[in-house]
Amino acid sequence: MSILLFKLLITPMLIWLVSMAGRRWGSVVSGLLIGLPLTSGPISLVFAFEHGAGFSASAAVGTLAGEMSVCLFCLVFASVAQRANWVVSMFSGIVVILLSTWLWSLVNWQLLSVTLSVVALTLAVVSLIPYRSYAGTPVVPPRWDLPARMVLTTGFMLLLTAVASSLGPKLSGLIAPFPIFTIVFASFTHARQGPQAASNLLRGIVLSAAGFIVFFLVVGAALPQFGIATTYITATLLAVLASGLYYFVSSISRLKAIDAALRERYS
Repeated sequence: MSILLFKLLITPMLIWLVSMAGRRWGSVVSGLLIGLPLTSGPISLVFAFEHGAGFSASAAVGTLAGEMSVCLFCLVFASVAQRANWVVSMFSGIVVILLSTWLWSLVNWQLLSVTLSVVALTLAVVSLIPYRSYAGTPVVPPRWDLPARMVLTTGFMLLLTAVASSLGPKLSGLIAPFPIFTIVFASFTHARQGPQAASNLLRGIVLSAAGFIVFFLVVGAALPQFGIATTYITATLLAVLASGLYYFVSSISRLKAIDAALRERYS
């Protein structure tokens, strides 16, 4: 299979499979898969094929830094949404992404420092995003959601991998996790259901970053020594494990919260 054909097929195929699996088997499967890097992961693999293991390992460090920009977008959008409409919230978040990406590009990140930083920021953002139970009807994605996601993410991959050699591994990695559909779906949720629903959605997105972080930590650490096949298979398996562990732990926490609420109500 040529690299071009791989680029055209891999991301839309992954997105379609995950979407269909979630619809077919429900929230358990969705919870296991939501934190996986369905766009930035294939981009990283293409970097390895086209530019070598060293380039992709360096880009993985940048991608972990880029995840901090995604976390900041979620925090700013959720905060601004409490007092502004979705348009203001969206543009405020995008400005923060651009500014933080520029700021991270000035830092000489190492794998350990960026991993600790993204974990710390993720935990901080989760504690800062306002969360309250929401009794409204769950958001049903519009008809155009899945095909648009497949087309846009494929276009994003083609564009970024085409200019990666000019950008270099650091900037290419920083750009790779740009949250196209987080922006779209958060805005859609805010417009349809209000600020609290959008805030809850964004908090969940930040919480689900465990699989993403594990994937790129493995790529950054192992790729130069163990090669493409071993590294990406291992990274994918560990990312699925981390995502699944997060899902089941959070499910237990939700059950405990429900049990506590029932005890309080009927005691």
